[in-house]
Amino acid sequence: MQAVFVDEAGLLRQMPWITAATEVRFEHAPPVAAFPVVPGRRWGPGWWWSATMGRHVAHGSAAMRAQLMLLDRDRQVVGLSGRPVRLVWRDERSRVRSWVPQMFARYADGSGLLADCPGVEGAGGVRAQRAQTVLEVVCALMGWRYLRLAPPDAVMAANVRWLAGYRHPRYRGAGGLEEAVLGAFTQPRPLIEGVVAVGDPLQILPVVYHALWAGRLEAVLDIPLHERVMVQRASDGERER
Repeated sequence: MQAVFVDEAGLLRQMPWITAATEVRFEHAPPVAAFPVVPGRRWGPGWWWSATMGRHVAHGSAAMRAQLMLLDRDRQVVGLSGRPVRLVWRDERSRVRSWVPQMFARYADGSGLLADCPGVEGAGGVRAQRAQTVLEVVCALMGWRYLRLAPPDAVMAANVRWLAGYRHPRYRGAGGLEEAVLGAFTQPRPLIEGVVAVGDPLQILPVVYHALWAGRLEAVLDIPLHERVMVQRASDGERER
């Protein structure tokens, strides 16, 4: 198994997969191949501004954008990139095969995730199924994972998409405002009650939404967000976003 990627100098490099998985910071690598533009599709390639990375990450579809959004909010994820590596191998008949996973995520423990984001079940056909079998094995050898990520629940995705609109650090507020917001939710209470207790909702709501995005506040996200959803300060596992 070989890995092909673009190095820091912008040059295409190839090395054994085991070496690359150990040495290459794929979260900082640019796409090894451009995302294809498919005529007739409603969505095409674009960019997701990642709070984890503090910069844009390339994506190729609405399905991939949704998964980037969810991983960007995951407090265990410390790095993200789109199509950073091509894996090349020979099959049982010595034919050269290759696959470019759509996404890479680095976790806080140093492990990695290579993932594809099919919009519908069975996307990619037989070739994708064969690649999945191979990639699951080679990723497991390194303590990594390869996954084909199913589309998220619609309600949860809509809630996270709303919070993602406040993911930029500028929404933390200034002058200790976020700490006042966190203090208002030391005990669980309806969102609007905590907001009003701190100040003007127009000023406070963005700070609350940012804290919910970053995991410093918690709320149930599998029901639609509303003004009386119960919110509380996160008890542990907080990480700067």
